[in-house]
Amino acid sequence: MWVPRIAPDTITRNRIAVTIIRSGCPPHQDYGALKDIVINANPASPPLSLLVLHRLLCDHFKVLSTVHTHSAVKNVPENLLKCFGEQTNKQSRHEYQLGFTLIWKNVPKTQMKFSVQRMCPVEGEGNIARFLFSLLGGRHDAVTATLMDSWVDAAVLQLREGGSKERAAVLRSMNSALGRSPWLVGSELTVADVVLWSVLQQTGGCGAPAPANVQKWLRACENLAPFSTALRLLQ
Repeated sequence: MWVPRIAPDTITRNRIAVTIIRSGCPPHQDYGALKDIVINANPASPPLSLLVLHRLLCDHFKVLSTVHTHSAVKNVPENLLKCFGEQTNKQSRHEYQLGFTLIWKNVPKTQMKFSVQRMCPVEGEGNIARFLFSLLGGRHDAVTATLMDSWVDAAVLQLREGGSKERAAVLRSMNSALGRSPWLVGSELTVADVVLWSVLQQTGGCGAPAPANVQKWLRACENLAPFSTALRLLQ
């Protein structure tokens, strides 16, 4: 199997990025705008997983959250304009650990720019969710990390973009996994739960009632404030 080669300095830069954000230490001069995240998202399909992860990041860091609308976009619903709540920031920018800017824009796929020099933009809700979740600092072994990636891929490639048979297969796999543990990858919430929940809300599953374990899991997700807050954006 071909494995892409990742340059060691790229790995080092990513580790430095997470370390600086988590510690709140002043960034090195080469990473002057390191702590700014800018996301372009289409208001016709709000990326709920990113809004959930934003709320989780706010529980860990001091986040400066802002929402803007691109000039080409008309009539963005009020609830999307206030998806981060009322913005009454009275503190100086340097007092925050992380900047999180959401721009409602007519883009085919959600896009993110993280201001590390020479870092390419990240495209796609699943890929951005992986990155944001990594900032929370959880440590996972290779097996767990692979399972999380597999579920995120299933959410995007099969549940969102696949046919009815593929969507039904994902729900069966979810039901089986959730029969063994409360969350998709064990005893703790992961990016797999966040992304699959988001896609299920956006697509309505496969048009039939979800299996019993999936329904129980959906209720568990929505009992958590980050999920219930994001869900209100669809109402």
